[in-house]
Amino acid sequence: MFVAVAHLDIMIGDMNSLKEKRKVLRSVLDRLRNRFNISAAEVGYHDKWQRTNIGFAIVSNDKAHVNSSADKVIDFLYSTPEINIIDIKLEIIGF
Repeated sequence: MFVAVAHLDIMIGDMNSLKEKRKVLRSVLDRLRNRFNISAAEVGYHDKWQRTNIGFAIVSNDKAHVNSSADKVIDFLYSTPEINIIDIKLEIIGF
């Protein structure tokens, strides 16, 4: 079994309230869950208007599948115009 765990530091531009941030973030997280069938959540900067941390996890019995799926998720996030990725930490663990 292989698990990919990622932690992304993200800026969300032109937010004036936490309500606006949560609306954008909820949309991004829902698209990730629906499109890629992964676990994803906001894991940091809950009280900052223009900054957040997103974490996601992918589990599979094939390391190549986990790696390519993580790459697709990250590519999707880079192509999302509402957010700007500052930093990514990705780890693939085998059991």
